[in-house]
Parts: sequence; C-alpha cells; structure tokens
Amino acid sequence: MAAPTSALRAHLVWDWNGTLLHDTDVVIEATNASFAEIGIAPITLERYRELFCVPIPLFYERLIGRLPTDEEWAVMDETFHRHYFARAETAGLTDGAAALLAAWQDAGQTQSVCSLAEHGRLGPWLTRLGIDRHFVRVDGNTGTGSLSGKAAQMARHLDALHRMLDGLDPDRAVVIGDATDDARAAAQAGARAVLYTGGSHSRRSLLSAGVPVVDTLAEAVAVAGELLGVRGTSR
Repeated sequence: MAAPTSALRAHLVWDWNGTLLHDTDVVIEATNASFAEIGIAPITLERYRELFCVPIPLFYERLIGRLPTDEEWAVMDETFHRHYFARAETAGLTDGAAALLAAWQDAGQTQSVCSLAEHGRLGPWLTRLGIDRHFVRVDGNTGTGSLSGKAAQMARHLDALHRMLDGLDPDRAVVIGDATDDARAAAQAGARAVLYTGGSHSRRSLLSAGVPVVDTLAEAVAVAGELLGVRGTSR
C-alpha cells in the first residue's frame, strides 16, 4: 500500500512504560524497595495511581508531605532503578499491543515511540519484544527529562517526524499514553492525546487532563483513529 500524503497520514506516538509495556507491577515493586531505604511505608497500586505525577519529586511530596532531601532522592533513585531493571525482563507487552501495532502499520499509517525510558535501553527492548519494525522513529530519554516531564522531548520528536514524513503536522498525530504528562506534552506540541487507564494514573487523575480516557489499547487506537479520520485499524 502506498504511503499517504502528509495531509492524509495519521500518525500514532506511543508512550512505552505503562502503555505498550505492561510494567506497572514492576514499578510498584521497585518503588516500594526505594521507599524502604528511607523508612517510607509501602504503597499500593491504587494509591500510587492516585498520587503519581510529574515532576517526580512532587509525587514524593504528595506522599510524605515534603520534598525528599538531596540525599534521600539519590538513595531512592539508585534503589528504584536497580530493582526495576533487575525485574524488567519479566514485563511483557500490554494485551493486544502487538496486533494493534501491526494493524495500524498494515493500514498504511505510521507510528513512533516517545518515552522517558533511557534511550540506550529502549531500542533493544523493542527489538527483544519483536515490535521494533513497526516504528518509523524511537526516541528515549537522553538527559534529565524524566524529572521535569516529556514536553520538550515530545516537541523534538514531532519536529523530527515533520522532517522525516514529508511535512507531517502535529495535528495529524495522536499521542497514546498512561499519564497526564503525556496529554500536556501532546498539547504543547500541537498534537492530540488519548490516555489509557492501565498504567501509572487512576481514571480520575487522567480525566483531569481533558482528553479521551479509555481502558484498553484497542479503545485507544479506535478513538485515535476517529480523531484522525481513520477507521478499521484495530484488531
């Protein structure tokens, strides 16, 4: 199938952690391991989803009533990543993700990944799970963006896509993610967003972003297709 022109192309920008990758249980385990290092009680998934936000230090302030000290932050950050990556191999794709990626590509449309996961790990991760071939571009975090949010990275990502894809405009892209930060980043870059409840945020939290909120990735792709005027791209 010939590629659509930039005016007709519908593009999906996928978040990784908590969206395509079902790693929520791993995140909770690593979070509680980091909390234990400084004497914070374990957190449940439900409470995590109610409180989680970006920038990350604000999440800890919501939880413990104050910002962590520099020393506490260093300990928690190191502990979280050590425990997370020790368990990350157990995380697989979200149910139905592989088929949805293939269907969107088979429909002649394009998609990419913009994530705050470490860039050097992200590409091999996609390859290991057998989905790397579906993406025209993959951008992970190369700096400190995970502390301040995704907005600047999303702007760079969409600018690169504009150059790669024959002038693709941001309003022909929909970001699919699991965090209110994904919606903010999309809006600031001129794109739209659909948020998925299976990751880091509660439904109530996601609804505050003012964008469509869905419970499955199949629904997310269907809603994105409607926003972009594309139908019949989910399986």
